[in-house]
Amino acid sequence: MQRIKRKLDDIVHNNDNNKKQKLLVTTNKFHFENLANEIIYEIFEYLDVYDIYYGFYYLNNRFKNLVSNSNIHFQVNISTISKSNFESYHENVIKPNKHRIKILRLSNSFTVDIIFSPPRIICDFIQLEKLIFDNIHSKYLNNILKHLIHLPKLHSLVLSPIDNIQNPSFIFTHIFDLTKLKYCKIKYNEHALPIDFDECKQSSIEYLIIDSPFRYESFKKLLICLPKLRHLSINSLIGSNHAEIDFYPIVLKDLKYVSFGLCSINFHQFEMLIKNFFNSIEILHISTYKNSAYSRAKQWEELISSSMPNLRIFDLQNHYTEAMDRFLYLCLSGQYKSKFWIEKQWFFEHEHDCHESSNNGIFFSTNPYRYPLKRKDYTFHWGFHDYNHLHSQKRNFKSVKHIYICGKRAVNNSASYFPNVTELTVKNYARTYHGSIFIALDQIIPLKQLSKLIIDCNDFPIKELLNLISLTPNLRTLKWNFQSIDETKSKLIQQSEIFQSTSSTNKIQNLEIFHCCSLEEINFVVNLFPQLECLKTGICRKEIVPITRCILSKMHHLFYLCITDIPKTYLQKFNVLIKSENLLDDYFIKFVDHDLYFWW
Repeated sequence: MQRIKRKLDDIVHNNDNNKKQKLLVTTNKFHFENLANEIIYEIFEYLDVYDIYYGFYYLNNRFKNLVSNSNIHFQVNISTISKSNFESYHENVIKPNKHRIKILRLSNSFTVDIIFSPPRIICDFIQLEKLIFDNIHSKYLNNILKHLIHLPKLHSLVLSPIDNIQNPSFIFTHIFDLTKLKYCKIKYNEHALPIDFDECKQSSIEYLIIDSPFRYESFKKLLICLPKLRHLSINSLIGSNHAEIDFYPIVLKDLKYVSFGLCSINFHQFEMLIKNFFNSIEILHISTYKNSAYSRAKQWEELISSSMPNLRIFDLQNHYTEAMDRFLYLCLSGQYKSKFWIEKQWFFEHEHDCHESSNNGIFFSTNPYRYPLKRKDYTFHWGFHDYNHLHSQKRNFKSVKHIYICGKRAVNNSASYFPNVTELTVKNYARTYHGSIFIALDQIIPLKQLSKLIIDCNDFPIKELLNLISLTPNLRTLKWNFQSIDETKSKLIQQSEIFQSTSSTNKIQNLEIFHCCSLEEINFVVNLFPQLECLKTGICRKEIVPITRCILSKMHHLFYLCITDIPKTYLQKFNVLIKSENLLDDYFIKFVDHDLYFWW
């Protein structure tokens, strides 16, 4: 059977001990050490450099030299790793091979501090093509960015700071200075202020994704800096409260793809953007919230016909939480069944929560789930489905990786199925007649396939969560809007068979709790998730000493801890506590935006 090499940009990271043990067993079983160096180097190209290092570096001197002297380009992806493991990896792999690293992804702000101290060291990464900073501290970002101009091959950059940046103008100034850059994805803060682009040069960027709020009045200056733009995505485009802004047309002949999440932008403002900037686009993704104007078929017909003659994919998602009668009239009145829509084969559907106290719903295009540029996420509402075209069988949404479940009452026998979903977000707890959503969920997604679960509602029962975890054996990450639980209830649940079973079998390594936990609740978490490596949670300040002692002494696999929403004065208190009780031997600690981070 023909083997396919791992693609160069396919960043894979897995430091699971079982995987390393299997790798070592395999090498011994087949006398791997007898293979020629050329064959071993060929095999190395199938593996992540982290696994190469831990699988071969310590076997013997020959393999140590092979790893150290190989000519393969390295891909380095550092996310969940302990401090001691990282220090060894950094010293033996990263430092001596800086000039060979082609892709570098850092998801731990502590590792950024170590690798790029001082920041000018990044100039030594002369082969670097893709750089991804997740959770970088903004105080280091400015110093690092100004050195990127010395990297001759850097064409892809992803920035996601761990803290809010009040004035992101300096980021754009540095990024637009990079003459080889083609792809940029950036996240800077949650507060939408106009950005000053006056100091920015014209950029070579072709693909720009802004994963943060962006002001409508800054739009013209942004596009002036991007003459080669082909793909533009802004997840939250914020409307202006000022008087009418006088935009003049900019010709962007290469711009074919536009995706916006619109917030407080009326249809006239949006229309001005289309007419002035987007005449050449072929793909348009629009997501709106509580604005019925965007569901009017006639005005879309006029805008598309007059200003977007090349449009071939039209993706509209209009979410709402009220005024259902108005939306239902617009969605179901047949406006989207005219000759214009039928000829283009653009079809639409409507879903809303049928629960008597709910007005939640969505009117959306079905086409983008079938085209090559397919949507990866989907918001699914339990309840009423209205189809503007007939379906003879169950529809498979194969492109969807992340599904959001909404609604209070689950409905069995759904007409939709999502075979490739790996991430589930529960927005509402659906109370079926049997008191469980599992039968209904199993009909729309493969539960055993899930690797990430987000419980984003405050009424999801703990026992139901235990049941759900027991049905998702491959779950590694959980984000949980945890409910308060008293000592009596906690002990009863922990004595239950489902708790004992879930505790001994779940493999959850990353846990984020949206709750300020008491000591009893922390003990509950410690007992339920014995394999945790990373924990982010709030804690009750009155019990800070026993909670810290519990976390650091009982969670034996843990090496990363974030305590949220805490005063900076606690930084010194934690240091004193850890040292006085010898809870950790070697650790880093930092305070960022009201959160305290530990790494050991």
